[in-house]
Amino acid sequence: MKYKHLFFDLDHTLWDFEANSRQTLQELYDQLELEKLGVNDFGLFHKNYLAHNDKLWERYRNGYIKVDELRWKRMWLTLLDFKIANEPLAREMGNQFLDLLPTRKLLFPYTTEILDYLSRKKYQLHLITNGFEKTQHSKLKSSGLDKYFAEVITSEGSNSLKPKKEIFEYAFQKTGAIPHESIMIGDTVDVDILGAMNAGIDQVHVNHLTKEQVPVSENRFATYTVFSLKELEQLF
Repeated sequence: MKYKHLFFDLDHTLWDFEANSRQTLQELYDQLELEKLGVNDFGLFHKNYLAHNDKLWERYRNGYIKVDELRWKRMWLTLLDFKIANEPLAREMGNQFLDLLPTRKLLFPYTTEILDYLSRKKYQLHLITNGFEKTQHSKLKSSGLDKYFAEVITSEGSNSLKPKKEIFEYAFQKTGAIPHESIMIGDTVDVDILGAMNAGIDQVHVNHLTKEQVPVSENRFATYTVFSLKELEQLF
């Protein structure tokens, strides 16, 4: 086997963040009666939330904001899109969202099957995730994925974030992996794939969204690209 240690991303790669966040926001939307406050289009509300969340995560990765600001401002900005300037509501939504979201269980197709397959082939499976210890471990336990991974490296636990190489170096120390026997499997080219490149390890871009290779930069692509988790069987 060329690789011994397979490092997976969690959100958007195995655990379906968009579907799970939609479920959670729908529950909050109903409980808090947001329609009565002027949020008259839940689909737009969810779409705007995802856009704000992505932008704020980028700012957080680049060190411009702290985690507490990320957690409530994604709600605040989404409410502002509907002309609701209610900071206490945004903070309450942020807290409830973090309580509910990790209990969701929706996974991408073939997630458990591919992890079973890789486990049977005796690969060492680990996670490297730009997430928080309590939240990510709760997601894993609720969805039944915790049993597959020997080590779970979070940005909070490592005090670093993908695509910085330091989070990978921390992962190597914690797992005993060495770069030429390791590979990163994730969905985001400028986070998972670029981070793995920075750390000197091969990469698999799991592109759930389109049927094309996505460059990391001009003429730079992931070592491998797959369009479903099942296709990983062809690589390992």
